[in-house]
Amino acid sequence: MHKDYFERGYKDIKVWALSNIWPNKNLQYDSGYRLRREMPVLTSNSLFDQIGAKMGNTRPMILSFVCLAFVSVVKALSQEPELGSARVVFQTSYGDIEFGFYPTVAPKTVDHIFKLVRLGGYNTNHFFRVDKGFVAQVADVANGRSAPMNDEQRIEAEKKIVGEFSDVKHVRGTLSMGRYDDPDSAQSSFSMLLGDAPHLDRKYAVFGKVTKGDETLSKLEEVPTRREGIFVMPKERITILSTYYYDTKMESCEEERSVLKRRLEASFVEVERQRMKCFP
Repeated sequence: MHKDYFERGYKDIKVWALSNIWPNKNLQYDSGYRLRREMPVLTSNSLFDQIGAKMGNTRPMILSFVCLAFVSVVKALSQEPELGSARVVFQTSYGDIEFGFYPTVAPKTVDHIFKLVRLGGYNTNHFFRVDKGFVAQVADVANGRSAPMNDEQRIEAEKKIVGEFSDVKHVRGTLSMGRYDDPDSAQSSFSMLLGDAPHLDRKYAVFGKVTKGDETLSKLEEVPTRREGIFVMPKERITILSTYYYDTKMESCEEERSVLKRRLEASFVEVERQRMKCFP
């Protein structure tokens, strides 16, 4: 580009700076981008000193804005994702474990696991791995059940789910899909975290969390174990005796219906009392 282009650009910046430093001055320049003679002459150093002084008044406001933005980002990152309304309960001889799903974090994984639950796929399955302070891992449905599977259960259990990795942290109570080296090899095995495991973050798909039954997880941690390769496994079979699911929204509606019914019954009694009083 021509040298004059850069000179004009620099002078444009200088005019802008002067007009902001002295907003009451009527700055004018001719078609050659030369400042008129009536304007004060500033050296480069004094110009930038004035600009710095002008911006100095806005520094506290800028700093406050940056701090507010930083706090907002940290707060957003620290917030847990919203749980869906569905709840699943695994019943074991050590107690019940209830968990919910993160449908906005791992929608395909949630759909898959919840469908297996509805099909009864996890009934008679078991926890094949219990590593205290780390994970209690449910076996693959296809190989872990003691009862035979029907065709619909088998088709769903053998599906491979794409790895839905996210920024949700692996902490105690987190539900995280098991998989092989292939990131898209998850099927039906998943872990319930027994402690924080940041080394799993963004490598395994988090899809929900335990909502009730932490005391059951603590009982599982006390079961005698043995080591087989990299796995710490319980010496006895920890069977998922049965499973069921429900919707918290429907539970809320049932409660509201019950409250409304009691109020209507109370109103009827009051109306009848007034009728008997006024119209014996």
